[in-house]
Amino acid sequence: MPSDTERLERLVVEHRPALCRYVARLIGDDAAAEDVVQETLTRLVERPPERDDNPRAWLFAVATNLALDDARTAGRRARLLRWYRGWVPVPRPEPDPEASMIRAERAARVRTALATLSEKERTVLLMREEGFKHREIAQAVGTTTRSVGTLVARALDKLARRLTPDVEAS
Repeated sequence: MPSDTERLERLVVEHRPALCRYVARLIGDDAAAEDVVQETLTRLVERPPERDDNPRAWLFAVATNLALDDARTAGRRARLLRWYRGWVPVPRPEPDPEASMIRAERAARVRTALATLSEKERTVLLMREEGFKHREIAQAVGTTTRSVGTLVARALDKLARRLTPDVEAS
């Protein structure tokens, strides 16, 4: 039987790449996603899940909660900055290189479409994209396995409607 340290190392090696992709898609910021994943892994070391728990679902649930908490905090900060705009200097971001403009526009469009989904729909859809089984998704978001299929279908339908350009009837 592997030691706790070996078990944790195996979990990090096995799940970190998918966790990074998932969080980056969830929040739309690779650097912030790295921070969330790092905090998730810190919590894994400090308070690992019970051996009977599904560690993959546990990791993604913790990362989801951390990402959503960070998003709420960022929203509060943005509101405060708007409120105190005259008092706080706000740096202007540097323009993106021309070569990445199209990719950035597409990514922004997808992020905007994802943002119109409810938190639960967005989480379910992104976890499905990472290859989670319905049982694992249900456990992570606190719903039934049957509801996951319905949530995924609705989320995909909403996302498709927001990403598909309007086509005029001929």
